[in-house]
Amino acid sequence: MQLANQAVTEVRRRLTMHHRGRRGRKGNREWELRNRLTRSAARMHADHLDPMVDQLQALGKLGTDLLTAWNAKEDLLDLLALARTNPDREQTARLLYRFYRRCAASGLPELERLAATIETWWPQILAFIHTRVTNAGSEGTNRVIKTIARNAYGFQNPNNQRLRTRCATTRRARGCLNPA
Repeated sequence: MQLANQAVTEVRRRLTMHHRGRRGRKGNREWELRNRLTRSAARMHADHLDPMVDQLQALGKLGTDLLTAWNAKEDLLDLLALARTNPDREQTARLLYRFYRRCAASGLPELERLAATIETWWPQILAFIHTRVTNAGSEGTNRVIKTIARNAYGFQNPNNQRLRTRCATTRRARGCLNPA
């Protein structure tokens, strides 16, 4: 979802630069809607969602392309939301096809890149949808270890560096350091 939100933001920035010849700022409706565009429609109140769609359509080509990017992001969100429902193959395939079709029909390079990324990572995404198991925990631990190792670079004693990473990544090991 982070990549989808980033794609919507890149579309907004590129279109604003192309149509206005400058970055977005206060007074530009697409810039004022930037935070709502990265929010899920399911988490938005209808008092915010309907006016946003109407205001984007009123912007002409800029708003239409931006609305297309937002709808593609929502299609991907619908696909990932299947992880909570134990879906069948047909439902997954239908939502994936809808996402790919919208990205291909848009003609926006940011959405084509997003679709290519989803296609590359599809086996892992499908595994998540069916099992709800990710490697997020191990990736987070690995990031902490690399950060501690970077901070401890230059330690003369490798045992101290190893102890420091263990201390940072496990609660049980935090008591093994001697404060003296």
